[in-house]
Amino acid sequence: MTLHLAVALDGAGWHPAAWREPDAAPRALFSARYWAGLVGEAERGLLDFVTLEDELGPQSTLPDGHDDRIDQVRGRFDAVLLAARLAPLTHRIGLVPTATTTHTEPFHVAIGIATLDHVSGGRAGWRPRVSARASDARHFGRRRLPPLRPAPARPAGADPSPGARAPDPSADPLVRELFEEAGDAVEVARRLWDSWEDDAEIRDVATGRFIDRDKLHYIDFAGRFFSVKGPSITPRPPQGQPVVAALAHARLPYEFAAAHADVVFVTPHSADEARAIVGEVRGLSEDVKIFADLVVFLGEDAARRKARLDELDGAELDSDAAVFTGHVRELADVLLAWREAGVQGFRLRPGAVPYDLWQICSGLTAELRSRRAFRSRYEADTLRGLLGLPRPVSRYAEAR
Repeated sequence: MTLHLAVALDGAGWHPAAWREPDAAPRALFSARYWAGLVGEAERGLLDFVTLEDELGPQSTLPDGHDDRIDQVRGRFDAVLLAARLAPLTHRIGLVPTATTTHTEPFHVAIGIATLDHVSGGRAGWRPRVSARASDARHFGRRRLPPLRPAPARPAGADPSPGARAPDPSADPLVRELFEEAGDAVEVARRLWDSWEDDAEIRDVATGRFIDRDKLHYIDFAGRFFSVKGPSITPRPPQGQPVVAALAHARLPYEFAAAHADVVFVTPHSADEARAIVGEVRGLSEDVKIFADLVVFLGEDAARRKARLDELDGAELDSDAAVFTGHVRELADVLLAWREAGVQGFRLRPGAVPYDLWQICSGLTAELRSRRAFRSRYEADTLRGLLGLPRPVSRYAEAR
């Protein structure tokens, strides 16, 4: 069975000091050329998709609010707009930007992702994300949120836990409410994507009929958080439904992913933990694709490079996902072992780019290919096709 592989792109890499690597390009971070180079490398590696990170506030080492550090990357592009810029520069790889569901209108997000699907020829996805930070809420002024507190420290000697620095969603009524709001936002987007039937556009110059009005539908969504009439202003996306992906560390986000996503990114730290998480997710959904996240530092000198970056940053890298350091052969062993635990794909977070990205796209893919575990060519033109997801029929066409 072929593994699904994706990369998560964020700045100069997932280590806070990655921008200080000798082959980094900090002066180019805010240029289209820089991002086009990274995504082009991922496409040459035949990866399924890339994800683009986004938040409603600058990066920070604090759980809520801005820190005073000047030695780490701060600032980023709008992920949906960046993906739209990269779409015409790529051909087969999926583009999955992050867009928050808190403080934003699902109508705007839905037409943005639909537009991305059109301009990419059916390669768009969306990672919805909640924003529980009070500092983010102050950018908008429409609601007040209490300061976000870190989760209690784990007991000494305890195994590392995914999301150890994040609040426990199930214990925080506010976070549960934000996930409920996110669920409604995804539902609104999905209904809007369906609100134009596939053949709603006639474009008949002779008769002067551009659309068939009977094939445009009001969605009439009325929920606790949103009231959206519809239809969308954007014709139905080429994929019908762009791929929705969610990052999940615990039961509440697992439930959100099972109910609303096509792909879930989980963060096990071992094969046994992967097996347990897969079992929990499968108890909620048999259909969602399960990808495991890993931060990776690759190559013969991976340990030395990571140690140097840790020293520059003043602390050992701390991550919600497991951190792998070693040769691509060893990483291939880990991926195949986790596949036996039920994981279907992997979203790798390169510790530093471009080097670790190149190691993924050249070294790791070649190693997996030698084990008959990775593709030698793209098998589909759309992201749903690459992931083996069927193209759904519009719910309104079915009803009609």
